[in-house]
Amino acid sequence: MYVVTVAADGERAGCLVGFASQSSIDPPRFTVWLSVVNHTYRVARTARHLTVHLLHPGDRDLAEHFGGRTGDDVDKFAGVDWRPGPEGGPVLERASTWFTGRIEALLDGRPGDGDHVGFVLAPVAVSPAAPGGPRPPLRYRDVRDLRAGHPA
Repeated sequence: MYVVTVAADGERAGCLVGFASQSSIDPPRFTVWLSVVNHTYRVARTARHLTVHLLHPGDRDLAEHFGGRTGDDVDKFAGVDWRPGPEGGPVLERASTWFTGRIEALLDGRPGDGDHVGFVLAPVAVSPAAPGGPRPPLRYRDVRDLRAGHPA
């Protein structure tokens, strides 16, 4: 599970993302899929960069915070430690593993019955290596009981 954050046109947004993957080795690319009903999607459409934070088992509260509320109603960054990161997007202080990627392309998954758009990212900045080495990721099965801030 990931939290994707973005800043554009004077707005900040962030959401929990479960659909994401490395999508190219050379050149390196990573694609995150954002729901078109999500506030983060609307901000991301005019952005040039997104920041992707990998969540770990101890980060379930961040998953709940960014996945169980909608940015249409609340400022998801209130009460969360963050800082402006590379290219100005929010970096969550607790997230030890993150990268900022330049938006290279959009993949419209909506033709037919789809409800997400893929943002293909070219990494431009990466978090420093976490002390103690890699940690296991937070997986969907760890958060499948969360109530989403928006319906799918």
